[in-house]
Amino acid sequence: MPKANNISFYAIAITALLSLFSAAAFAANTLNSVRIWAAPDSTRVVFDLGNKPDFKYFTLNNPERLVIDLDSTHQGSKLSLANLSNNSQLVKRVRFSKPPKKGILRLVIDLKQAANANLFSLPPTGPYGDRLVVDFESGRKTTIKQDSDRQPQDDRDIIVAIDAGHGGDDPGSIGPSGMYEKRVALAIAKRVADEINAVRGMKAIMTRSGDYFVDLNRRSELARKGKADLLVSIHADAFTSPQPRGASVWVLSNRRANSEMGRLLEQSEKVSELLGGVGEIVQNTDSEQYLMRTLIDMSMDNSRSAGFRVADDILSRLGKVTKLHKSSPEYASLAVLKSPDIPSLLVETGFISNPTEEKLLRSSNHQQKLANAIYGGIISYFQHYPPEGTLLARSASINHSVSRGESLSVIAARYNVSVAAIKKANNLKSNMLRIGQKLVIPRA
Repeated sequence: MPKANNISFYAIAITALLSLFSAAAFAANTLNSVRIWAAPDSTRVVFDLGNKPDFKYFTLNNPERLVIDLDSTHQGSKLSLANLSNNSQLVKRVRFSKPPKKGILRLVIDLKQAANANLFSLPPTGPYGDRLVVDFESGRKTTIKQDSDRQPQDDRDIIVAIDAGHGGDDPGSIGPSGMYEKRVALAIAKRVADEINAVRGMKAIMTRSGDYFVDLNRRSELARKGKADLLVSIHADAFTSPQPRGASVWVLSNRRANSEMGRLLEQSEKVSELLGGVGEIVQNTDSEQYLMRTLIDMSMDNSRSAGFRVADDILSRLGKVTKLHKSSPEYASLAVLKSPDIPSLLVETGFISNPTEEKLLRSSNHQQKLANAIYGGIISYFQHYPPEGTLLARSASINHSVSRGESLSVIAARYNVSVAAIKKANNLKSNMLRIGQKLVIPRA
């Protein structure tokens, strides 16, 4: 009998342990918070979890909604869905619903209209843990009005795409006092856009105008759709120690970055993709890949050259309003700069990781000074090299400073005008030029 009692005791103990393990299994994960990020034609809903989510989902119509079942998950003690910040044109609300069985946490996203949903999980990165991300995209796309729709072809605006770095789920670097890079970048970007839009014959378009994430490859795509003549991406730098400070300007390199800061910048771009979402995969299946690569390389060489000119001018102007980290443009391989047909550059307005510089970057007055310097470099470049068919090309004269090795024939070929036309415009009696000589270049 004592032996039977022992067996009974062990059976009860094992049953109790199994019950505990079963209860633990049902509560293996926790939903801690929910965030909604709204873009003009899409919305991202992010569920922050304690561990990697195990989920299933389905859609329902009339009304439109997405139902998500999180397996072995329970609601965090401080989680409330009643007062979620939401200015989405697609998502009406997020709510809990009765689960199909014990251990499942059911969530319903009510929609204002039909939308395509893409769901994926992301691992812990930066300030975030495991996440389940839902991207909603409406069938109606936001279109950028082309200047060709508004003006005769010979008087079109020069279009400058202004890209505010990071956004939404990707805060960028965070300063000592908690200041987010994404907010600084957007504030300065808006100021640059305002300066450009105040110039007759120029127009700024923004890759993002609010607090939402835009895929890095998508940024140059938006610039292309807007027929941009230049793409300027605005950021605030950071380092592993608080000492470094100063602004810098970056242009594209197809090789390894030429400095430690460049390598950190490339790494932060990868982190941005993890924080903001999954990057797009571009595949080239064209059978004429070699020819295509050659044409792209030729276009990119021209774009890089133009981007460097703008970068160099902006950097010299930034040096008059803030400390510089480097006195000449630096190189890095960055997705936002890789558009082969659009000159592109990235401006680091200062080190947000430096307490003194973080305070400056928070200042509206300093933000405006930085914006003026960036704008000044942009307008100076286009005054010297206005694209054909633009109002600026028709109305403004081109001034050229003679460099070492340049001859009248070389300069004439560069601007597509005759040697005789240049000599006449500058009252030249011979073909002799001197380094630094200023020439007025007549229109072709």
